Amino acid sequence: MKKIEATIKPFKIVEVKDALNAIGILGMTATGIKGFGRQKGSVEIYLGAEFDIPFIPMVKIEAVVSDGMVEEAISTIEKTAKTGKIGDGKIFVLSLHDVIGILTGAKGDAAI
Repeated sequence: MKKIEATIKPFKIVEVKDALNAIGILGMTATGIKGFGRQKGSVEIYLGAEFDIPFIPMVKIEAVVSDGMVEEAISTIEKTAKTGKIGDGKIFVLSLHDVIGILTGAKGDAAI
């Protein structure tokens, strides 16, 4: 099993969720975050004054998938979240030792 974490642009969250649902990934967590990468934030103009915005709003999604679904999930996120502009985000893949369902006690793939 793997945990996939991806940082994406906020306006892409529904599209990514729907695409993951379509390939059989039925659960994920989404969290609003702020961060920066190579773009180092942005400059906004409000009422004629410039404001430095050091952190860009993003959404972090997290999904746990079986080993057989990892590549398809990564490909789906990458294709759906991509805008072609700087700041599209990143995808991280982490190995998991185990997953346990609290209600049922199911373990491993059965708990996903």
